[in-house]
Amino acid sequence: MQQKTYKYYPTFWQAVNLVVLYTFLQSIIDFPLALYDYNHGTDWLQEPWLKLPVFFGTTFVILLLGVRFSGLPYREIFPLKPFHWLVVPALLISLVSLQFFMNEISLRVDTLLPPPGWFMELFARLFESDKGIWAGVLRVVILAPIVEELIFRGVIFSGFQRIYSAIWAIFFSALLFALFHLNPWQLGPTFLLGLLLGFVRLRTGSLLAAIFTHALHNGMIFLSVLHQESYKSVGWLQTGKVQNYAVHILLLAGGMALIWYASRKRIMK
Repeated sequence: MQQKTYKYYPTFWQAVNLVVLYTFLQSIIDFPLALYDYNHGTDWLQEPWLKLPVFFGTTFVILLLGVRFSGLPYREIFPLKPFHWLVVPALLISLVSLQFFMNEISLRVDTLLPPPGWFMELFARLFESDKGIWAGVLRVVILAPIVEELIFRGVIFSGFQRIYSAIWAIFFSALLFALFHLNPWQLGPTFLLGLLLGFVRLRTGSLLAAIFTHALHNGMIFLSVLHQESYKSVGWLQTGKVQNYAVHILLLAGGMALIWYASRKRIMK
């Protein structure tokens, strides 16, 4: 039987190879440094002058390969188009509710598979820095959303939406996005976020909208970590309460419907 070939790049398995290569390129530097830091009590892995060149260098290689193999113009792979202003309040509504369900999944996973101490320390360090709070904001709210969206909703999604149906394009990109984080404690929550990011990218036709969504989500997480006690005092945000599930299902559905409505004119063109 002749194997089916596709005109566009990447297919799902080609995207898997791209993500694995990206992870491998970063680990060539990160893993030895992490071992050295562990054995010598140093903190070389967190040094910006060393971390940033590795981060940007590996990202540039992956984006360059993706663009070259796709054969598509930059504006089709990275459509940095403006989006309707109604998308912003719609995203705020959607992300508040999405984070409610992400927290619920995290609590259940943590109960079945308690995260080890090293993972919790690593997660905390994402939001803390010797360089101050703005270094954490730069890393979590600005750099991570831009880089990850250029890869997952740029290079990867631009190929997926030409090869697969809309539902499968969103599903596959969300799955790869979740697996990219390389740990079971983030798998469910990042998959849900990936579904929303794919939906936003598809409906608005704008990679800029996906980057904004990702940055807004990370910013909200950042604030919730910094103000944990205040967050815990808001009753309708707490998991484990039956009435809250109905509230957040309605809010999430309403937010996504508003995104759909705000982007309808672009879809109709």
